[in-house]
Amino acid sequence: MRLLLDTHVLLTMMESRVETFVPGIQRLIKDTTAEHHVSVVSLWEIAIKWRLGKIQITPDLDALLELLDGMGVELIPIKAHHVLTAIDPEPATCDPFDRLLLAQCQIEDLRLVTIDRALVAHPLAAKVK
Repeated sequence: MRLLLDTHVLLTMMESRVETFVPGIQRLIKDTTAEHHVSVVSLWEIAIKWRLGKIQITPDLDALLELLDGMGVELIPIKAHHVLTAIDPEPATCDPFDRLLLAQCQIEDLRLVTIDRALVAHPLAAKVK
């Protein structure tokens, strides 16, 4: 299974607090047979929130790419067709970061690992058992 971790899930993993998730999300994150991906969209969101003082992260931004590499997470770049595609079905959220994550899932054949109530029921979200 090809999974895209949303920003909240990524931050929780970075803080080594995966046990705070429901068992289904924990299984998806710990699944060694799955491909785990993170979007540049999430890095952008983290950088914005960090610079605004809304979040604190360890390590700092300069070490984030190295941390992701150490976690075995593949980075998905933002491409023109990601921002131009219409998401089907249209999501309930207007958040541009969330909409871009869904577009990447649609185009790259990924499933979004999220706990966001506006996204968990979307067909592009990973189904939690």
